[in-house]
Amino acid sequence: MICAVQQLGLVDYAEAIGLQREKVAARKAGAIPDTLLLLEHPHVYTLGRNGKREHLLAPAERLADLGAEVFETDRGGDITYHGPGQLVGYPILDLARHRRDVRWYMRSLEEVFIGAAADFGVSAGRVPPATGVWVGADKLVAMGVHVSRWVTSHGFAFNVNTDLSYFAAIVPCGLRGKGVTSLERLLGRAVEMDAVAERVIEHFGRVFELAMRREVLSFQSSVVSKTGSSCAVRRPRSATDHPTSRS
Repeated sequence: MICAVQQLGLVDYAEAIGLQREKVAARKAGAIPDTLLLLEHPHVYTLGRNGKREHLLAPAERLADLGAEVFETDRGGDITYHGPGQLVGYPILDLARHRRDVRWYMRSLEEVFIGAAADFGVSAGRVPPATGVWVGADKLVAMGVHVSRWVTSHGFAFNVNTDLSYFAAIVPCGLRGKGVTSLERLLGRAVEMDAVAERVIEHFGRVFELAMRREVLSFQSSVVSKTGSSCAVRRPRSATDHPTSRS
């Protein structure tokens, strides 16, 4: 099977939510193949369906200083941070054509990043029962997904050259006593984002047994600047169905 890959650059979070919904509807209708969206976001904190507001530690004034927005989302999991230097991926897959098993899907996503990290000399793994990919007690890749009629959305956030200081404003993924890390921190140097994306694409195709096909997408994003950001909690408009989320 084919998986279309669209590398979008820096995209405002609200616009990415809208794009995902368009892709999910098209995938359900059979109008597009499985699709992997790769991008970065401006500074934003997102709360999953299981998220607790008290895990956002910073007051509104601090969030404004950080230039960060806050969104409530329909993905699984608790609270996380997205920002420049972090590779975010939103797989739009029809699991009915793979395996109707959300746990299998999550473990498969983890396998993608265990392989990608290894390509950069990093030994990463799992820390059950938590999701994601870890190096010791520090999370390298966070995951939270949404599944509706077996079509996936949301996905993963891979800390490549991420400014990890932004995680100080939250309890990452609601897990106290755990840390976060990045490829840059682990390797002691900045890592080329395109090189990381290439490895992720390759391992994604290997794990899900998909032929990865890159597409050029004319997508224009009105990215929110640091000075123009809002610290209010925003709720993307809900979909019309009632999907299942997992973290």
